[in-house]
Parts: sequence; structure tokens; C-alpha cells
Amino acid sequence: MSDFEARLRAVSLRVTRPRLAVLAALSDHPHVDTETVIALVREEHPTVSHQAVYDVLRALTDTGLVRRIQPAGAVARYETRVGDNHHHVVCRSCGAIADVDCAVGHSPCLTASDDAGYLVDEAEVVFWGTCPDCSATHTATEPPVGRK
Repeated sequence: MSDFEARLRAVSLRVTRPRLAVLAALSDHPHVDTETVIALVREEHPTVSHQAVYDVLRALTDTGLVRRIQPAGAVARYETRVGDNHHHVVCRSCGAIADVDCAVGHSPCLTASDDAGYLVDEAEVVFWGTCPDCSATHTATEPPVGRK
């Protein structure tokens, strides 16, 4: 039995080809959107429908096998890194997303100054900046200082 099969069974989901394919796609390509997941799944299983992938993503998210993130102004993205309270950094230029571990090792790693009576179990932080590839491209295309 594969790790993906064990994960599905652990949350009482049937093991199906679309579910295995979506888990594999997200495992190999974290932080991708739904359309990318569909394209990745169809590389191996061309007959899987859009609706099947949407249904699988919903089931995997509902059971906690997959995490759905949606940085401001971006489409929803999915990842299989769950169970820890990590955060994300997003490139303002190309939209690339990377994981950022918590600054403190417990969950949540941020404490609200006033939790309004809520039992807080997660803190979501999104850091914004420019990824190394975009930084290098931007620097390479800038004229030397003092020239225009």
C-alpha cells in the first residue's frame, strides 16, 4: 500500500485513481491552482473530468489531507503540507509561493492581543516580497546607478 493510499484510508476516503493522482500532483507541485492540478492529473489520466478534480480537492481539503490557501488577490492554491502551522511568502512579481516555518515552534506561533473569546488554533501569515528569480531578473535589467 502506498503512502497516499494509507492517507486516504486514514480519513475514511475510498482509494480512487483521481484521488491518488491529485495527491501525487500536489506532492510534486505544492502551491498550485486548480487548473494546474487538472493539467497535471490529465498528463497521467486524460479522461479525468474537471468536476472530478474539483470534487477530489474539496474532499481532500475537508478531511485535512490538503490545505487550501488563497493569498490576497490570488486564486486558491493547494498543498499537502498539513498538520503544522507554517506560513507562506509570495512573490509580488510572478506570484510564486514558498513555505515559511513559524518563528516559534508551537501552534499557533502568533498570539492575538485580544482573542475576543475565541479558542485560537491557527495563525495565518503571508509574507510578501520578490523571489530570487525575479530579483535577479530585475537587477539584471536595471541600468547601472547614475545611467538611464
